[in-house]
Amino acid sequence: MTTLFDKLTIGNIELSNRILYAPMTRSRANDEGVQPDFVAEYYGQRATAGLLITEATNVSAMAKGYVRTPGVYNEEQIASWRNVTERVHAEGGKIFLQIFHTGRIALPDLLPENAQPVAPSAVAAAGQNYTDAGMKDFVVPRPLDTDEVKSIVKDFATAARNAIAAGFDGIEIHGANGYLIQQFLSTNVNLRTDEYGGSVENRSRFLLEIVDAIVAEIGWERTGLRLSPGGEFNDIKENDAEELYDYVIGELNKRKLAYLHIGTFDQNRDWHPVLRPKYDGIYLAGVGFDKERGERTLAEGGADAIVYGKLFLANPDLPERFRLNAPINEWDESTFYTPGEKGYTDYPALEQVNVAGK
Repeated sequence: MTTLFDKLTIGNIELSNRILYAPMTRSRANDEGVQPDFVAEYYGQRATAGLLITEATNVSAMAKGYVRTPGVYNEEQIASWRNVTERVHAEGGKIFLQIFHTGRIALPDLLPENAQPVAPSAVAAAGQNYTDAGMKDFVVPRPLDTDEVKSIVKDFATAARNAIAAGFDGIEIHGANGYLIQQFLSTNVNLRTDEYGGSVENRSRFLLEIVDAIVAEIGWERTGLRLSPGGEFNDIKENDAEELYDYVIGELNKRKLAYLHIGTFDQNRDWHPVLRPKYDGIYLAGVGFDKERGERTLAEGGADAIVYGKLFLANPDLPERFRLNAPINEWDESTFYTPGEKGYTDYPALEQVNVAGK
């Protein structure tokens, strides 16, 4: 029976356990997308995860959708990430960089020369985005022309190459949560009539071209993918989600990846029992797991590893706490996206709690 503490091989690396750290935006970078030195401390503290998956990282200046988010498209950004990978590896950990493009979720405030955000079609997202000047309405994006779509595919491949140069063990493509890749997959944002729109096959083309380009650049062993089927985060609709993801999983099964990571906020359906039996490779399950549900899912063959988010954010030594059935720190949502080390590197590990309690 598989447990949280069994080893697991993904690609060409062996993970020490099946308790993985989820990609979570923390907004600690500077305005140029460069990570400060204390980010290495943050990830180093959590290096006992079987695998760390970093916060979503911009593949280009036009990909940026949130304040203080990191990039991996210039030398200064790459160097700042190298500090992180060196620290994690010194602690015995493994780490993948999640890469993405936010598409229509960006605001002109965050883009070069206040550019209009881009998307498959000129459909604005409902709601607002955060800026340091306050909440602002999403704007109508500019539809990408066909050549621009192909250029963004190249941006993803370049970002993957840069990640390996920065010392990462691999990358995770962020195809979830309403960002550009899922905007192409969607039925409400993708209204295109070219080769990237209309049918399930066409709407999946952008994702699969990115997968193929990255695998060609760095190898399947170092390429993971995150999807969120049925999720409506960032005003996404997938009216044919079952047909869509049947097709996507079938196409992924024709290729090889280090893993497929499914973590969805669909309130109406648990997609793990639907997709796990259909996918031939390593399957990571995320969103909403505690220790007990994770143990049960692994024992029943429902996933190969469990991805933990806020629990790991607040408990840098989460695997040890799980092993000992130790008390769990509570997270502080007010510091999730604030600059600086408060609510970032100052969550206590067990030994700190024990010392303080003596």
